[in-house]
Amino acid sequence: MSRGTEFLKLVTRRLQDRIDELGGKIEETQRDIEGMHEYYWDNYTEMDQYGYEDFDNQQALLTQVNAKQESQKLRRKMLRMLDAPFFGSVDFVYSGEEEAEVFYIGIGNFAEKAGGVPLIYDWRAPVSGLFYDFDKGPASYEAPGGVMEGEIRSKWQYKIRDGRMVYEFESDTKIDDDILKQELGASGDIQLKNIVRTIQKEQNAIIRNTKDRILAIQGAAGSGKTSIALHRVAYLLYHDRKHLNSSNILILSPNSVFSDYISHILPELGEENIREMSFDLFAYRKLRDVAADCEDRYHHIEAQMRYGTSPNYQWKQSPSYVRAVEGFLMELEDRLVDFRDIEYKGFSKKAQELLVLFYYKFYEIPLLSRMEAVMEYFVDEYETLRGRTISEEERELIRERFLGMYVTTDVYEIYNWLLEEQGLPQLTSLPLEQRYLEYEDVYPMLYLKYRLKNSRGRKEIRHLVIDEMQDYSYLQYVILERMFSCNMTLLGDRAQTVAKEQQDVLRFLPKIFGHQMRRIEMKKSYRNTVEIAEYAKSISGITGIEYLQRHGRPVIEKGFVSWEELLREVLSQVKLGPEEYETAAVLTMTEREAKACYEMLRALHKDDHGYRISYIDRDSTSFKKGLTVTTFYQAKGLEFDQVFIEGGSKSNPFFRQFRYICATRALHELFVYECQDPWKPKLRYNLNDKDFFKMYNNGTLMQR
Repeated sequence: MSRGTEFLKLVTRRLQDRIDELGGKIEETQRDIEGMHEYYWDNYTEMDQYGYEDFDNQQALLTQVNAKQESQKLRRKMLRMLDAPFFGSVDFVYSGEEEAEVFYIGIGNFAEKAGGVPLIYDWRAPVSGLFYDFDKGPASYEAPGGVMEGEIRSKWQYKIRDGRMVYEFESDTKIDDDILKQELGASGDIQLKNIVRTIQKEQNAIIRNTKDRILAIQGAAGSGKTSIALHRVAYLLYHDRKHLNSSNILILSPNSVFSDYISHILPELGEENIREMSFDLFAYRKLRDVAADCEDRYHHIEAQMRYGTSPNYQWKQSPSYVRAVEGFLMELEDRLVDFRDIEYKGFSKKAQELLVLFYYKFYEIPLLSRMEAVMEYFVDEYETLRGRTISEEERELIRERFLGMYVTTDVYEIYNWLLEEQGLPQLTSLPLEQRYLEYEDVYPMLYLKYRLKNSRGRKEIRHLVIDEMQDYSYLQYVILERMFSCNMTLLGDRAQTVAKEQQDVLRFLPKIFGHQMRRIEMKKSYRNTVEIAEYAKSISGITGIEYLQRHGRPVIEKGFVSWEELLREVLSQVKLGPEEYETAAVLTMTEREAKACYEMLRALHKDDHGYRISYIDRDSTSFKKGLTVTTFYQAKGLEFDQVFIEGGSKSNPFFRQFRYICATRALHELFVYECQDPWKPKLRYNLNDKDFFKMYNNGTLMQR
């Protein structure tokens, strides 16, 4: 029996013993909790009048509930480890010693008893760096007591599934290329791959980076940047338990489907899940007191593809807009306030005195919050001089009189003043409940609101992860810098910018975040086969990217006369099933094309191919196995075994990004299909073309 197999049997027994022990402890704690509940209800009427006994009972109950939760969390972790307790080992001889110590590496620490020497070391532990960063020979790791030096005698890699050893072998290199090809080139799952078994040296350096406040990762498509960011979060949580927990971390992700796609990673690594949301959703919530509704970003993308990008939109997202707002605010003070004398029960302030307080004493406070400060000063002075306290009702009346000196407090109206000053079209004057902000005005309005009113920063967030960083504008980053003073991990790929032209945000980010930002470029891609990677490269023109040498089927390019013919070909090429692939996608340029494709495929498919067809749009929340139909911009961040690119207009300024993003979603097979009739289907199933599109356009087709 091999060493690895023997150790697997040993550690599996020990894990099962601990799982059983924890199960018994959980049951015992639950009995204690039930007993405490019973005692409380039987005796609460006789507890002391001051509530001390009640408080003591509540605290004891809370302690037991917390103990049960911790035991349950630990048991879940042990059960996850039982499936694959370890994936690597290092035989390390410390300097001055002769005998080698064997360190087994897994997704979590495991010792037979709390505080004991681990049988398995967490991949984030200092000693685990030996596995990721060194080959045989001299090596070292940084432990709490200092740098530990020595020599690696041997390294082993293991594949364990369902508690059984699939293979094990001694490796001269950090991660064998065959392992990489097998792990990263495996069939596409409906969740992002956990890369803990295949972390490369350059990836490990990013994951374990704790020195840089802001880390910006520019990575090629398929370089694993999202996985690395999530593994970095897990590493930071592991090493800073006292100051950092899952509630202190926020991920700004592109959409809900992507959030679902990555949601399992942290639990797999032994951590609680963290909050995720889109920046757009955050902005819409913050503008509820300004407008009733806001245009969706995806509507805006569709409009840009159809009509082009508005010069006004570009200006409103630029440094020029920020400078214009700052200049506007300097002149706004005189226009915004009409000072008047204030009197309350014989105590008064002249308009000139209020003006001095407003312009000089409280000049650092934003304009629409400044009069509140002047009012508080007035109230404090009255209460001090008269020795009286003003009631809340009277205070509110005084506040209304002070705020009444503003010509307006409506940010929407003030924004229109700014647009007028800049010679730009103004928004329609409407009551709040009828206002609708187009996307180009969402962040300009939000920035103006932040500059006019006190805004609380998100101090509870101590680490922010921003995915798809290339899709954020200059203005959005200025807002983010005002909102978050925490550490950040930013990641993206300039070649995947969803816009007419590529945007390299790393050119202007240092101006916003300062010199505390470190830039890292990842040039090795692990996702696509060489054939697919070369095709993607021919579209983007990007050079200098290294590819994992995994070969596959050539890219298929084909033209069709009709849409029906094209989609029948898709169904004939899809390989989904237990012995084949897990995921495939039909990716289109526009939402209109995606909806038509989806309906047509459903009609042709008739649910007799053994897999389901799913449609992803802006309201979708999950990623499913089978054949997915969606737009290129909704597919960002996802990967599929097979990808079918459908049409797209070459005259559209988004065409290159469309083709590149679609191509880089494919793991194994890529089909590029074009149709002479780009989106009008020729399919007939009890509907002629005219009736089909009538039903499609009024929405009834999607309800069938």
